[in-house]
Amino acid sequence: MDKLTKYRKIIRQILERHAQSSGVSTPGMETEPVIDEQHDHYMLFRLGWSPNGRIHGTTVHIRLRNGKFWIEEDWTEEGIATDLLAANVPPEDIVLAFHEPAMRQYTEFAVA
Repeated sequence: MDKLTKYRKIIRQILERHAQSSGVSTPGMETEPVIDEQHDHYMLFRLGWSPNGRIHGTTVHIRLRNGKFWIEEDWTEEGIATDLLAANVPPEDIVLAFHEPAMRQYTEFAVA
């Protein structure tokens, strides 16, 4: 299996696992993975109603770009990068894109 196919499979599994575990915890809320393999965008989307009103937003947004995971948004408790590392993705293939480029050098992950 080539690297891109492997990475697509890994992120699908991680998002599906997060969607299943998130959906049970809050009645009235749905957490859905949104997977676009044609453009290599992967999202975890949360929607529903809370006592404070409508919830409709992105929990996680990851792109596969130049053979790396670009984490654009991550509101998970442990961090999607932790899940990727646990799936044996090397840190140099993970970009914390939500950090400004000048700050990425201070993380254990790829700059770009």
